[in-house]
Amino acid sequence: MRIALLVCCLATAASAQDWAKQKLEKSPHHGEWVQVKHDGRTVEAFVVYPESKSKTPAVVVIHENMGLTDWVRDLADQVAEAGYIAIAPDLLSGAGPNGGKTSDFAGMDEARAAIGKLPPEQVTADLNAVADYARKLPAANGKLAVVGFCWGGSNSFRFATNRPDLSAAFVFYGTAPDSADALARIKAPVYGFYGGSDARVDATIPKTGEMMKAAGKSYQPVTYEGAGHGFMRAGEDPAGTEPNKRARTEAWARMTELLKKM
Repeated sequence: MRIALLVCCLATAASAQDWAKQKLEKSPHHGEWVQVKHDGRTVEAFVVYPESKSKTPAVVVIHENMGLTDWVRDLADQVAEAGYIAIAPDLLSGAGPNGGKTSDFAGMDEARAAIGKLPPEQVTADLNAVADYARKLPAANGKLAVVGFCWGGSNSFRFATNRPDLSAAFVFYGTAPDSADALARIKAPVYGFYGGSDARVDATIPKTGEMMKAAGKSYQPVTYEGAGHGFMRAGEDPAGTEPNKRARTEAWARMTELLKKM
């Protein structure tokens, strides 16, 4: 599984995300960096708040295998615009040069290499600490969802096996744990989002569906024809293809509608 995660976004990685950074800089929402401490670790996380008169659910946003990039932070901002507290942890916290985070790496290739070395148990502990932090925020209503992309999509599925209080897990072009025992622990519905031109990941969907059905779990995958791996990011890139842009629009509409039903 680790090898698959390493190659996850290589073909579609953007060399720069200035367009995402510019969108984020123009955002009217309150976003801030926080430090989540647990078990001797400090996880840097980007939190964005919606404009709301009442308390709202929180959504943990798990980044791609390039780390917490400008696009992921902008995606968190869009989640906030949809009406939810968004918290995007930098799971490379402490792994960067001189103990830094994603932004301290020389480039995305170096960040990918570091992602491949992260211990799975550390990733789970970091996500649990961030989820606990988000749920306890004064503006949060206690409901919790997770969404992840590429490497983060696989970890969104995996997190659902380790976090029984999730209300929903959104998996974007990520693979499922290949363990019936792990899938049996899932409590939340899992919603899959896949590109029709992503044969490597798509080949895993039938088996995942069979295993989830056998475990009595809710798994609802949707495939967007013509879209490639990483279509959520690629679909926002001004240079993106029409199939990726269409898939991004349709997938976002689906996710936000599902969030309303939590």
